[in-house]
Amino acid sequence: MALSREEREQFLAEPHVAALSVNAGAGRGPLTVPIWYQYRPGGEPWVLTGAGSRKHRLIEAAGHFSLMVERVEPTTRYVAVDGPVSRIEPGTDELMEEVTRRYLSGDAAEQYLAFAKENLGEHVAIHLTPEHWLSADMGSF
Repeated sequence: MALSREEREQFLAEPHVAALSVNAGAGRGPLTVPIWYQYRPGGEPWVLTGAGSRKHRLIEAAGHFSLMVERVEPTTRYVAVDGPVSRIEPGTDELMEEVTRRYLSGDAAEQYLAFAKENLGEHVAIHLTPEHWLSADMGSF
């Protein structure tokens, strides 16, 4: 059964790891990779990725991308959203901290943030305007 707007937005707002998909060019399937993201109901989902990375270049070229999140407990549920890129902006320490603390806490968050600062280089934040949604909750089969 499809989720209501409120249900799908709330589910997307939970800290799931998303599958990001973007057109990878003629003769290829889409690039599909796991990624952390940030989302608040009614807003725009966004991701951080390396400036000039393959994901960044492909998303910029395609002008749109998709995110899909799922779970299997307590019921099988998924939400997929796609749409155009609304903006690409330089990543900041604040954005890196926001998305990191969405998924990690305590020492794990501090260690990841230190690792990111030392090793990951420049990032960009890529924002998606949600246009198309697919969602379902299969109940407790």
